[in-house]
Amino acid sequence: MRAISHVSALAPSSEQEGILSFKNILQHGDAATRASFLIMGFGCLKRRQFIKGMLYLAAQVLFFAYMIGFAWQYLGKLGTLGDQAMRREWSEARQIYVRTPGDNSMLILLFSVMSLLLIIGFALLWRASVRASYKAQLVEEKGKKQPTFADTIRALMDKQFHVTMLTLPTVMIIAFTVLPIIFMILIAFTNFDADHQPPGNMFTWVGLKNFTEVFWSDALKAGTFGQILVWTLVWAVFATFSNYFFGMILALMINKKTVRLKKLWRTIFVITIAVPQFVSLMLMSQILHDQGPLNTLLKQWGFISENIPFLTNATFARITVVVVNIWVGIPYTMLITSGILMNIPADLYESASIDGASPVRMFMSITLPYMLFVTTPYLITAFVGNINNFNVIYLLTRGGPLVTDYYQAGKTDLLVTWLYKLTVDKQNYSLASTIGIFVFIICASMSLIVYNLSGSSRKEEEFQ
Repeated sequence: MRAISHVSALAPSSEQEGILSFKNILQHGDAATRASFLIMGFGCLKRRQFIKGMLYLAAQVLFFAYMIGFAWQYLGKLGTLGDQAMRREWSEARQIYVRTPGDNSMLILLFSVMSLLLIIGFALLWRASVRASYKAQLVEEKGKKQPTFADTIRALMDKQFHVTMLTLPTVMIIAFTVLPIIFMILIAFTNFDADHQPPGNMFTWVGLKNFTEVFWSDALKAGTFGQILVWTLVWAVFATFSNYFFGMILALMINKKTVRLKKLWRTIFVITIAVPQFVSLMLMSQILHDQGPLNTLLKQWGFISENIPFLTNATFARITVVVVNIWVGIPYTMLITSGILMNIPADLYESASIDGASPVRMFMSITLPYMLFVTTPYLITAFVGNINNFNVIYLLTRGGPLVTDYYQAGKTDLLVTWLYKLTVDKQNYSLASTIGIFVFIICASMSLIVYNLSGSSRKEEEFQ
């Protein structure tokens, strides 16, 4: 236990940060500690912390071996993303054309980003090695026993257990979230498209060209981006608040005291959720087709003489996707709001009724403020989800109807479905990456602003 106390006592707290600063270590560190700046773990080895010192030293050896043997060949070409294209030359001996592999721009960019992240990780490990050497020096100067490797392990399983538990998830997040995000962002500054596909063709840096094209330099792309952005925001507003209010009204109707078989009605709507959404949407796409069952029945019954273009006319298609989204989304909102409505104090409604308030007045003054206070985070999540609502748009209309004044997009395309088409259908990864960056900026900024201005954030302590 004494050794463990040494470890915790020498852990870098706010008061000890100055003691463990590099300036202080250089001034007061002995030769072994200063040598740790060049040879990781040297100070630990000098003070008989052999396992810890060998681990630091092994990490340094492996890092330099990786950099020299693998990473440098990619980092050295990061500035150009390759300078040797694949060649196709005639072989007299074999009487065929022989392809000589060239530089792969995608691998250069990917492995360079990975290597840069590893360099940052190694820098943090090097910092930990220097500080560990200095802490070992301080323990020696105080005449105390150096903590053994077993003591360090016990500390990691006790007082520093959070470090043990968070290390692997952090590494996974960096590998599978941070790395792909950085790679995607950097793609936006290249000309990675159908004409520059590695390994056959290289792509290279183009700076802010993709961003300027989206905003002003390319009239077709800029016009498409602007109109799709407006439709995306309009769609997100209608899709979010129509589901929210209709779902709330449905929950109020079911929860009324005069309504019987409440559990039955709730069960009916819950069962609809059990059907996978993509199945419902694909079925609706077939029903609403120009030659689909709905148009056929309406003509047979004499209500229409010509097919209604539910999915082939721009205005009809936009209205259709909003209505269908209400149909598939109301049950979710009904379930969420039902539980909250049951928790609103009944005495508030009784007091309002005694004062002569109408049902509409009670809804606007009691129900709606209470619901908004509790469900603002849900609304933000739903709004962001609808900005990226790929399923409803793509499975119903595939972004159509297509028009010539849009660049590879249709009238019901959202930014996310346009991005999908650019990547899957047209292999225009650089433009798609640029759009992806704007989608992130829009979602992140609106989420932060709305949440910080909402009562859920500013008046959280007032909730009762």
